[in-house]
Amino acid sequence: MPLAAFPKCFLDALCVQRSMSVERWIDLAAELGVDGLEFYWGFTPHDDPAALRRLRERAEGHGLRIPMLCYSSDFTVPDERRRAAEVALQRRALQTIAALGGRYCRVLSGQRRPEVSRADGVRWVVESITELLGAAEALGVVLVLENHYKDGYWTYPEFAQERDVFLEILDAIPDVPAFGVNFDPSNALVAGVDPVALLERVERRVRTMHASDRRVRPGAAPDPATGTIAYADLIHGVIGTGSIDYDAIFAVLRELGFDGWISIEDGDDPQLGLQHLRESAAFLRGMMHRYGVG
Repeated sequence: MPLAAFPKCFLDALCVQRSMSVERWIDLAAELGVDGLEFYWGFTPHDDPAALRRLRERAEGHGLRIPMLCYSSDFTVPDERRRAAEVALQRRALQTIAALGGRYCRVLSGQRRPEVSRADGVRWVVESITELLGAAEALGVVLVLENHYKDGYWTYPEFAQERDVFLEILDAIPDVPAFGVNFDPSNALVAGVDPVALLERVERRVRTMHASDRRVRPGAAPDPATGTIAYADLIHGVIGTGSIDYDAIFAVLRELGFDGWISIEDGDDPQLGLQHLRESAAFLRGMMHRYGVG
């Protein structure tokens, strides 16, 4: 089970301010003791084959792989032409991770637009992802659907954030080698779902995992109507210091014989980012050793 790192704490520096180069991130990540790096579409030069080749070579020079591309597809747009454009962009993301030498590409349902019904949204998402399965198979890439909360640069939360919607979409997509699940335990927590129960429900389709953790901000209380804690009241931090029962998670992974990539996704504070990534990596290595899944 190899371990990757995702630069959540540096996303604005990489994608918005452009104050950090991708090359710099690769060099910094080489000090974390991980096996690979998960890339994000917003900082990946997907339209420049030469640049992709240089980034792949730079990572490989540090003994690192680029196994996964974090892409945020939006298949809930009502306009059919725009949905077709979203499918084309996801196909481009598949080609990009293949060029980087990776095997996994995240796919999302889209934004939970108020004007889109559940029935229409589910149908559009299932049609769009199913249309992409042939391209993924041809490239040797696996599309992984994440139980997600919200892309940081979106207006609305994830259409399939609720457990029942996520499972309805998942169950409607063919169970083929080119498709699976990227499981994120803390996103389950945000959705008011028991992470272990969700993992057990989707376990046979899990291909990759985002390792993340959250703790409730002191004084925060659940919404009386939904029973969930507000996203802003869940602090995203070092793995192993929050509310996720990682012993239970790894016990399930051991029973599954899971050998896919786990990608560290912790923290929003760039000042503490590398320190927290090191601590999270050390915790996860320890868990992998304890449960014999490393």
